[in-house]
Amino acid sequence: MNILDKIDNMLSELFIEKAEDDIEMLRLSMIAEFDAANLYERFAKQTRNEDIRKAMLDIAKEEKVHAGEFEALLMKLDPEYSKDKKEGYKEIKDLIGRK
Repeated sequence: MNILDKIDNMLSELFIEKAEDDIEMLRLSMIAEFDAANLYERFAKQTRNEDIRKAMLDIAKEEKVHAGEFEALLMKLDPEYSKDKKEGYKEIKDLIGRK
């Protein structure tokens, strides 16, 4: 079994098989995108090759956009999440005093 097969199996076990409904699938997809962004940003810090660093940072940004796309769908399907997110913004604003 090669490394790509191992990664595919790991992702299946961690995410795909655990998603019991659409909302959970979207949440797990967001986690996967942020994990990928973190990985690429870490690689960007480690490389000495400027071309690779630029590419890794660009790809990390794309993963964050993907996470935002999944979040937009989640907010549409889960009104409670949307309400809780707004409440979270308000609590932080009250806590640190920024707009």
